[in-house]
Amino acid sequence: MAFIQQGPRLPHPLHHDRVLGAWLRTHFEPDELAGFLPDLAHLGDYAVAAHARSLPGLREETVLRQWDAWGRRIDHIALGTAWREGAALTARHGLLWAGHEPHSAGLQRCSQFARVYLYHVASAFYTCPLAMTDGAATVLKANPGLPLAAAALPHFLSHSAEDLWLAGQWMTETSGGSDVSRTEVEARQDGAGRWRLYGRKWFASAIVGEAALALARPAGAGAGSSALGLFLAQTRTDEGSWRDGLRIERLKDKLGTRELPTAEIALDGLEAVPVGEPSQGVRKIAPVLNITRTWNTICALATMRRALALACDYAQRREAFGGVLADKPLHRETLAGLAAEFEAAFALGFGVARLLGIVESGLADAATHAAWRVLTPLAKLWTGKLAVCITSECLEAFGGAGYIEDTGLPLLLRDAQVYPIWEGTTNVLAMDALRVLEEGPAPLASWLGSQWPRQNPDGLGVLAALDAATRWWQQVQPDTARLQAGARGLALTLARCAAATLLAQTAQSAGEIGDPRPAAALRRFLANGLLRLPALAADESGAILSQD
Repeated sequence: MAFIQQGPRLPHPLHHDRVLGAWLRTHFEPDELAGFLPDLAHLGDYAVAAHARSLPGLREETVLRQWDAWGRRIDHIALGTAWREGAALTARHGLLWAGHEPHSAGLQRCSQFARVYLYHVASAFYTCPLAMTDGAATVLKANPGLPLAAAALPHFLSHSAEDLWLAGQWMTETSGGSDVSRTEVEARQDGAGRWRLYGRKWFASAIVGEAALALARPAGAGAGSSALGLFLAQTRTDEGSWRDGLRIERLKDKLGTRELPTAEIALDGLEAVPVGEPSQGVRKIAPVLNITRTWNTICALATMRRALALACDYAQRREAFGGVLADKPLHRETLAGLAAEFEAAFALGFGVARLLGIVESGLADAATHAAWRVLTPLAKLWTGKLAVCITSECLEAFGGAGYIEDTGLPLLLRDAQVYPIWEGTTNVLAMDALRVLEEGPAPLASWLGSQWPRQNPDGLGVLAALDAATRWWQQVQPDTARLQAGARGLALTLARCAAATLLAQTAQSAGEIGDPRPAAALRRFLANGLLRLPALAADESGAILSQD
């Protein structure tokens, strides 16, 4: 009989993830961890079951049916199984509300994002509207006087699937993505003083939600981003149909995340209410971006972990050249290098989640608050790029099978490509970080130095890399163009230094109980290098790109 290769099996994402387990045990008291461990276990069970049912087939894609049989406009979107199950899982296991429950040490976000990390891949990107809903809830909590906010907030953080609302985020237009200064959607007041939205939004993720935050230009306001307003619109009636003034033009045909219904929409008088002053929209939406970028980071980690888990399991099953792949030194070395990068990224991602909780709880001093502001975009940009790299390498570890659709593996790579794009591309986030680093990297370097375990000698290498980043800044800072051109390299360097620092903390805690594995991962990560700074030589990019 012909040989049949056994495919990979997904280990339980909670019980077989030592990185997550160690992090939780380090940061939560045993009785507190026991309180939400059943939620984590159930989400891990769900992930295993969802993985099994998705193979060997592919994900169900959303389908837009714009008209019924009699010519009535209905804009009905048919959703896949994971999306139909999402509300119940969200409400039951605290994927949203857990992040908004008070915690004396500011750990509420860590509890929440541990759940998100376990659920994300199985959710078929139902986590996308959850991220936007989390951001909307955060904005509404900061603006409690809005009548619609008072009605919407309990729905966003509901413990009941029947009452749960999802919120969209309508920013992107055909005139630009991250550059919202050219926003054309207009907000006008009708005769009764109610605000209504007119225009088109080109990229509205998770259009199936019950509400949305939208950037719009109040009628008569000036040009540029400073004149924009942030508006909250309820998109559905109590009966579930679309409200007047909202029309779905089409769903986007995307490389990945195809079960996530991303739409182009037309607005023709959709009623909305301003969030604060109608001229402060960009400032008002900034907290939303901090939330969604953190979700992006955690979801990128989840995809890395899934790819590594499958590749490591397969290495135990695949026999070649007289033994299993896991026993081949080069294969083992390759996977170990990827795992070390992931472990450092995990330390940074959950470190940022912890900082978010500390800041929201009012427990952060000025230096910690400043570190959180810059680490949020740094974590998102680095983990987004790393997710694509690690997932691609893991597919290669399967050989030709990694290129075959019905293994389910190519889907991971297509989906991973969204992380560097959503919530700001790598370059956009590098520029954001540059703006936050008003005084250069020195304040962040000082904060990271204060976090490094003193007895760990590897800190000298991190401090040297931070010193190099500071010197680079000082040399190029007078030349704005040179500084901007090097922003990506600076951001990646600072992200890796921060990741090493936070992984060192994990290694110290693990070493105290006799676990040498995080320290080994730290050494491997440091050996891969921290510096990604561009050379200080003359800028030759124009010459390289010239086609004349």
